[in-house]
Amino acid sequence: MENKGNLIFDYDGTLHETMAIYGPAFRKNNAEMAARGLLPSREYSDSEISRWLGFSAPDMWRCFAPRLSEAERGQASRRIQEEMQRLIEAGKARLYPGIPALLTRLKEEGFRLLLLSNCTTEYLISHRSFFCLDRWFDAYDWGEQAHWAPKTERLKALLTEHPGPAIMIGDRFHDFEAASHNGIPSIACRYGYGTPEEYKCASAQIGPPKELYPAILRLFDLSGSDTQLDT
Repeated sequence: MENKGNLIFDYDGTLHETMAIYGPAFRKNNAEMAARGLLPSREYSDSEISRWLGFSAPDMWRCFAPRLSEAERGQASRRIQEEMQRLIEAGKARLYPGIPALLTRLKEEGFRLLLLSNCTTEYLISHRSFFCLDRWFDAYDWGEQAHWAPKTERLKALLTEHPGPAIMIGDRFHDFEAASHNGIPSIACRYGYGTPEEYKCASAQIGPPKELYPAILRLFDLSGSDTQLDT
C-alpha cells in the first residue's frame, strides 16, 4: 500500500494518559525524599506534576531539584521509573479513549506511524509490550537511546530515514518546536499536558482525540466523506 504520509506521534500526553501512573509514582518518591530531608514536605497538585511530562528525566530533575546531587537525581528518577513499572504491571496504565481505534484506522488507511518520545528504554519496552504498540508503529526514537538529544535533532533524523510528507502530533512545546525547526506542520492535542501558550505554536489544535483524524486529513489536504471517528 502506498504511504499516505508519515505521522510522528509523541507518546506521553498524546497517546498515553500518563498521570494515571506518573502522578502516584511522583508523589510516592517525593514523600520518601521529604522524609529524608532532601525535598520540602508538601503536597503537589496534578497540574504541578504534569508540567514535567514531556521533559527528559535528566532535564526534569535538573529543573525541579537543582540542589540535589547528580547521584541523588538519578536515584530519584529510578525510583519513579520502578514505581511506574509496578503500576504498568498492575494494569494501571491506559491510553486515551479512542486512541487504539484511531491508530488502527490510520494504519489500515496507509499512513506510516512513527513514535518520538523523551522516555527511557525500560519505559518504552514496557509500553510496547503492554499495549502491543508494534501493531501500529513502524519505528521508534526515544530519549535514552538517543543520549537525551533534543527532539529537534531526533525528528530531523526520523524524517531523513522516512522521507515524505509528515505531521508531528504532540502536546508540549518540545513537539511543536521540533516540527517548526524541521519545516513540517504540527497538531497540538489540548487534552494532554501542555498550556494554551504552548498550543499556539502548533499548526493546528484539537480538543478530544476524535478530532485528530479530520485534523490530519486537513493538513495533508486529503478528502473523504467519513472524517471523524465514532469513539
